[in-house]
Amino acid sequence: MPVHEDAVALRDDLVQLRRRLHAEPEIGLDLPRTQEKVLAALDGLPLELTLGDALTSVTGVLRGTRPGPPVLLRADMDALPVQERTGLDYASRVDGAMHACGHDMHTAMLVGAAHLLAGRRDELTGDVIFMFQPGEEGWDGSAKMIAEGVLDAAGPKPTAAYALHVFSAAVPHGMFTARPGTTMAASDGLEVTVVGSGGHGARPHRAKDPIPVACEIVTALQTLVTRQSDIFDPVVLTVGSFHAGSRRNVIPDTARFEATLRSFSARAKARIKDAAITLTRSIAQAHGLHAEVTYIDGYPMTVNDPQETTFVADTITDVLGEPRFRHLANPLPGGEDFSRVLQQVPGAFVLLGAGNGTTDNHSPLAEFDDAVLPDGATVLAELALRRSRLPGGAA
Repeated sequence: MPVHEDAVALRDDLVQLRRRLHAEPEIGLDLPRTQEKVLAALDGLPLELTLGDALTSVTGVLRGTRPGPPVLLRADMDALPVQERTGLDYASRVDGAMHACGHDMHTAMLVGAAHLLAGRRDELTGDVIFMFQPGEEGWDGSAKMIAEGVLDAAGPKPTAAYALHVFSAAVPHGMFTARPGTTMAASDGLEVTVVGSGGHGARPHRAKDPIPVACEIVTALQTLVTRQSDIFDPVVLTVGSFHAGSRRNVIPDTARFEATLRSFSARAKARIKDAAITLTRSIAQAHGLHAEVTYIDGYPMTVNDPQETTFVADTITDVLGEPRFRHLANPLPGGEDFSRVLQQVPGAFVLLGAGNGTTDNHSPLAEFDDAVLPDGATVLAELALRRSRLPGGAA
């Protein structure tokens, strides 16, 4: 029976697993209930399983019947600190936590791929590593799994690595898309504390008010992006957190804000890093205050290998039909820690439209369609199967 037909037969099990995960989301690196559900869903499969130490990861190795280089398939498992407002009957039962980025979908798809491939061990040349990863949403779980040996789980380093990510609005429903080269942005952080001296709101000249200075810095950073960034090598800068003061008539000692910075090249990243730090400190100094600035180097750019991207496109087109794959014209400004894997292993990060097209990922109203689960599981399994058959492990 073709892989896709087997995947369709698994649909009900995958939907039930996804909805159990969705109803009980967990955040960060410690996902004990999620790990328990994944292990139960993999029970009985001929996998060599390893659990993480610094995080509740699950690594499974499926040994092929013929020797060859391994292939890695990855799914992230963590949720977001978002209060769900979808009204779904399987909505989150955990206050302040939601699978608003579809990681529950990824996990169910990879479980499906494990079942599909376990039934086809005799077709595998080489092994498959299943990487179930916590902590993608800002916790750098991928780096921690790499440090704990996920890339060496099968012995030799993988010859290729693949991951799928669902999107609620950025990609048309049911469409797979990918591009060679930079696919997702580098994602960094800027933390700023403007330090002044507090006083009475009626006598600001007797104090050093940090609030208007911090506001001026925020505005200047927006201008900085438009004046010092190449429009053909863009940067995205968003201030997402601003905190200062306790009462309307009290000038505080400090004002603090945090920003995210996204870039698509090493040159743009270096330029905005230096410029943002210099601008922030200079404006504070000009007002007789000073700024404590911390720049956080976050996830690097997610860069797809050109040959592997072509292989992905050919596989999806052959398995699901030409209309189901579209070339991604431009990189997306989101960040992704699968970039850590792709720095060491050639591979591809593939996007899949799974929403209604009206609410973005990370929204408390984000919804994802279970109908794409068999397709995602099929693509992951077919990528591993077909990649293992290539002579010399080359795409």
